[in-house]
Amino acid sequence: MIEVTAFLWSGAALLAFAVFFWLVSLVKDDVSIVDSLWSLMFLLAALTYSWLAEVSGPREVLILVLAGVWAVRLSAYITWRNHGQPEDYRYQEIRRNNEPGFRIKSLYIVFILQAFLAWIISLPLLSAISGPAEPGLLDYAGIGLWAVGMYFEAVGDFQLTRFRSDPSNKGKVLDSGLWRLSRHPNYFGNFTIWWGFYLIALSAGGWWTIISPLLMTFMLLKVSGVALLEKDISGRRPEYREYIRRTNAFFPGPRRG
Repeated sequence: MIEVTAFLWSGAALLAFAVFFWLVSLVKDDVSIVDSLWSLMFLLAALTYSWLAEVSGPREVLILVLAGVWAVRLSAYITWRNHGQPEDYRYQEIRRNNEPGFRIKSLYIVFILQAFLAWIISLPLLSAISGPAEPGLLDYAGIGLWAVGMYFEAVGDFQLTRFRSDPSNKGKVLDSGLWRLSRHPNYFGNFTIWWGFYLIALSAGGWWTIISPLLMTFMLLKVSGVALLEKDISGRRPEYREYIRRTNAFFPGPRRG
């Protein structure tokens, strides 16, 4: 019963969080600030689960540390990357497609929707924090997957930032480092991190939380990740077509000849 209560309170906290920053977006006239908030929503959920846990499970500190490191790094990176930039072109398109009245519509189209998705995807964190089972091999496997995911996500972001900071690379395609193995190593890293969280939850008895990594995988591949970014990129950057031909879309692997 305590898990249900914690889950409901987490939903309320995320809703309040979303509404507050929606108001901030109205002042800034920029809804793309939600990208900086996405990972922090999971950290807020984890903190809520920990606060309301009737009995702290053996994985509570582990989950808070792993979720905290991932969430703060990703949020800080996106905030730094977007500082001083106009609203992201993806949100500009959403804005155009939902006028008139987008300022009001953005509350549920952007902010509440993302809070709801984070609420559902956070289920492994709840199960891991409240699960009384003793840690085992699955926990170590989950930590290993999380570490691999953090490497791909953080190093992929760093390599892309370094590439874009060189004016001579303007208009070029990054195809070295991790970007030689996958067209989206940072998204692959995110995917791996959430399957790592699921393995830890599975060890705690939360087999049913598999909906979380499945939903995250679907979003990364078909909704807001690979599919969205590559929808029109070949038209804007013709050299990207050759990159697509030679490089795996998501899972890292050797380049094709």
